[in-house]
Amino acid sequence: MTGFARAERQLGDMRLRVELKSVNSRGLDLRLRLGPGLDALEIPLRQLLSRSLARGAINLVLTLDRSAGAGAVRLNQQALAGVLAAIAQVRQQVTTDLPRPEGILALPGVLETGEEAGEIDEDQQTELVLDCARQALVSLQAARRQEGAEIAAVLLSHLDTIADLVVRAEAHPSRDRAKIEARLREQIAALRDDASLPQDRLAQEALLLATKADIQEELDRLRAHIAAARKLIGDGGAVGRRLDFLAQEFNREANTLCAKANAVELTAIGLDLKAAIDQLREQVQNVE
Repeated sequence: MTGFARAERQLGDMRLRVELKSVNSRGLDLRLRLGPGLDALEIPLRQLLSRSLARGAINLVLTLDRSAGAGAVRLNQQALAGVLAAIAQVRQQVTTDLPRPEGILALPGVLETGEEAGEIDEDQQTELVLDCARQALVSLQAARRQEGAEIAAVLLSHLDTIADLVVRAEAHPSRDRAKIEARLREQIAALRDDASLPQDRLAQEALLLATKADIQEELDRLRAHIAAARKLIGDGGAVGRRLDFLAQEFNREANTLCAKANAVELTAIGLDLKAAIDQLREQVQNVE
């Protein structure tokens, strides 16, 4: 979910620049920094980003610069002509001295700065800003998609590791009922001199232990989670939160497998599963 993009627009003396930076976040966190007088654009910019992005901490910086000539003073000939015509009409009706030039220049509209002369209306400015933000957003999404393709390969590799460990756990000999019964005999012999125990009682206890140690349900769910995760990655789109949920379910099954393990080797497989799942979950945080 990381990326950086910049877009610029030029209109007369005005130069607009939008910068977007994205870093990882569990949800969508929008932080906007707008130049002076641009606060009214915050809501439409937030709406634009929210429609296009689902996850990540997004920083938007909007700056509006005007060239040095934008502040130059110039005479508005049309306004001046109107003022002089009005003065001539007044002097036809009332005898009065001509006004001083600085007085005429002080009248509203006679003098204007370059900024006022090149000013655009609010709607035009909003559309210009949004168009510039859209361009920056397209570039940011392209950068995030490229990163996502690389992360997808890493996620699939972790899923392959988890799938291999599931196969190893399922094939482990400690899950065999005959093995459990033999181990039970050894434990009984170690506890008492007379290792004799009715065969039916021994079989009953072995069956009980095998039932408690049965991890088939956990293995089946792990396989289902692997298939679901692979499908999400293949489908693409904003799947980060669903993958994060699946990673939690992976971890839950691995914990149960470790708790049920009746052999050191099977416990080791469970711990390797937890390590692979942790690596998967760390990478999922980078997915939108």
